[in-house]
Amino acid sequence: MFFAGKYLCRRFDGNNCCFGFCMDRNKSQRMLDALRMPVAIGMALFIVIYLIMDIAMETPRNLTSLTGIVFFVVILFVFSNDPARVKWRPVFWGLVLQFLFALLILRWRFGFLAFKWLGERVYEFLSYTDKGSIFVFGEKYTDHFFAFKALTVVVFFSTTVSVLYYLGAMQFIICKIARLMASTLGTSPTESLNAAANIFIGHSEAPLLIKPFLPEMTNSELHAVLTGGFATIAGTVMAAYILLNVPANHLLSASVMSAPAALAMSKLIYPETVRSHADPDQVYQMDKSPERNVIEAASNGASQSIKLIANIAVNMIAFIAMLEFVNATLDWFGARVGLEPPNHERLTFQFLCSYIFWPIAAMMGVDLTDCRKVAEMIGTKIFINELVAYTDLSVYMNNKLNFTWYQQIMQNMTSLDSNGSDVIGWYFSGDDIVYTEMNITLQKGIMSERSIVISTYALCGFSNISSLGIMLGALGALAPSRKSDVSSVVISAMITGNAACFMTACIAGLLYKEEVDF
Repeated sequence: MFFAGKYLCRRFDGNNCCFGFCMDRNKSQRMLDALRMPVAIGMALFIVIYLIMDIAMETPRNLTSLTGIVFFVVILFVFSNDPARVKWRPVFWGLVLQFLFALLILRWRFGFLAFKWLGERVYEFLSYTDKGSIFVFGEKYTDHFFAFKALTVVVFFSTTVSVLYYLGAMQFIICKIARLMASTLGTSPTESLNAAANIFIGHSEAPLLIKPFLPEMTNSELHAVLTGGFATIAGTVMAAYILLNVPANHLLSASVMSAPAALAMSKLIYPETVRSHADPDQVYQMDKSPERNVIEAASNGASQSIKLIANIAVNMIAFIAMLEFVNATLDWFGARVGLEPPNHERLTFQFLCSYIFWPIAAMMGVDLTDCRKVAEMIGTKIFINELVAYTDLSVYMNNKLNFTWYQQIMQNMTSLDSNGSDVIGWYFSGDDIVYTEMNITLQKGIMSERSIVISTYALCGFSNISSLGIMLGALGALAPSRKSDVSSVVISAMITGNAACFMTACIAGLLYKEEVDF
């Protein structure tokens, strides 16, 4: 009977279904469509009431971040490829998912503690890399921290991801997240699957999951695929950031939040004008791992990390060297017109970025005293890469920890002068903090916890100029027939990816609460 029914099945209303089953599916779809609008209105009312009752009354300074959200939505709409065809459903629900997730980790104490615990466990898990590093490089491997500590953790994490993929856990998680975003935002299964995969794997590897569908994808879908790659980071690279003491809980949160943000911003700047023909059942039917056992999966994962580690290392060398050359050149020109210490700051790339991106940092809700520092890191992230920017952020974080520790020491060492007043143990030299009695200087100074958290979200993405070539090469190789289409939208996607990261940072700034101990 089952097989007879199977052969009697036929197409009805664009879906593969069979008589009563087709009617049930259509009925369920109609019920979902009827509920979508009331749920959206209820969610909008909840957010507005929450912003008034909790944010505006308790932490009104957070409302500054709301101006950033409005600004990015408006500016992307104004420069949209086709403003009249923008569908607001993916934009609305993308922002709602961001808001709910930020509410979970930044305002709900249990959610914050849960993510903090998860971040600590991830850090603890990654620390097992040390045993392998000691065996290969010796006890003094930390003398070369970045090469033998931060990069070696990529090997371990890549191995872990490969094993999880072999066991089917990675496919299960990615498919569930993709289905959630597709059903909520109304995006196609291909772009939703790519966005979900970007949470865990890199911007050049995630499109492999949708390779068969790339030649037939619309330009809007290609734009969304590119934006998703630019707006997120790979789990393997995130492991290196955690080793730089970037807050693991906020990195995890930012990586997840940026996935729906990428789809939302992409559909705003490049709206869909034609219907996608991708079959969800085929898209979500992800291939199994080709490895025959866990050992082979682990070995292949470790081997595959070699290219990633080499790519990170050579890019760090190249771009830091190039940055130093640019700074030396700008400094030379600056000296010719009198822009040199001690009367003026040096004319450097960071100096220019600190003013160019100052408005963006301010709109995200960064403390005004820290806006130039955050603006510098934003410029570094866009024109160099996010790893160099996170390295700069780790300096401020380490300085803050050291500052707190030194303050405790100075309280025990405080002496009185002849007038009976406290002797000041430190002073500012520009942004630097100088301890007179300990002969220690904290270069670049410190930033507030609020500014550090917002920066963590703003920098969390591959949206930089160096990634343009990587994305062009990756998608061009996977779909040669669409290379010209990819080239036409890649710059727009990179800018949109940055906007998605900044939107995530704005929502983090909107819901940040001082009382919570980060």
